[in-house]
Amino acid sequence: MVAVVPQPEFDRLEDWLSEYFLPMFRRTLGGELRWCRQWWRHGEAISRLNALWHSWEVLRTQPGTGIATWYRDHLDHQLPLLLGARGPFYQCSEDTHREPHQATADPAPDGWWDLAEPEPAEEPGGHRGEGVAAGDGRA
Repeated sequence: MVAVVPQPEFDRLEDWLSEYFLPMFRRTLGGELRWCRQWWRHGEAISRLNALWHSWEVLRTQPGTGIATWYRDHLDHQLPLLLGARGPFYQCSEDTHREPHQATADPAPDGWWDLAEPEPAEEPGGHRGEGVAAGDGRA
């Protein structure tokens, strides 16, 4: 017996979004819920929507509780994060796109990520210390 692999319902994320997601999951926007009509300018939104779309394509074809599993494990988790007041559209309104702020990071000092641990130093009284101080942020 040859397994039949279902074909995707949609070929592109944008098609799934405009033909399924937006018409199906309507919300009153503003306040705690945000959307940006230029959603494709938000990398995090693209990533979350792609995850929703791909998981929907797989689970929609599962008999019984497939789509219920999608709601519980995927949509119900992602939707509040995606549309939330501190989500990827936090600076936007439905009519206005504002470029999201990107956090900055300083590079770690040379040798910070080296895997070799330093030799423990000998403490007064002949005891050896732990080497790296607890709580210095290194894994």
